[in-house]
Amino acid sequence: MSDSQKPAELFRRSLDAFVAKDMRAWADLCAEDVLVEFPFAPAGTPSRLDGRVAIFEYLRNYPKIIDVHEIDSLEIYPTDRPDTVIGEWSVKGHVIPNGNAYNMSYATFVTVRDGSIVNYREYWNPLALAQALGDVSFF
Repeated sequence: MSDSQKPAELFRRSLDAFVAKDMRAWADLCAEDVLVEFPFAPAGTPSRLDGRVAIFEYLRNYPKIIDVHEIDSLEIYPTDRPDTVIGEWSVKGHVIPNGNAYNMSYATFVTVRDGSIVNYREYWNPLALAQALGDVSFF
């Protein structure tokens, strides 16, 4: 596997863990000092998480709230930096407590060092999340 394929493969593995609802496996793909950023995070929710422990704590209850059935589209683009890829992807699922549809599109920038994710920046629509959650508390 060439160096330019490693970030793409690691990103695909992270999506596999996400769909499998294995947040521990997802976090274990990250370096201890990973920086995770959500630039469009709603007010009052984290827009930055520092470290593997923080991202696991953030994601650990996700599978109890949102059931992602499938990733219905995925495109991964290389960049001029061999350690970084950009993923465009979307999911279909539902919010478990209220049954609302959860359909979300993401743009994700993933940087890898020594076989682990060191930076994960994800853009998503907070209004679509709020609409799907309704009165359900996720954060």
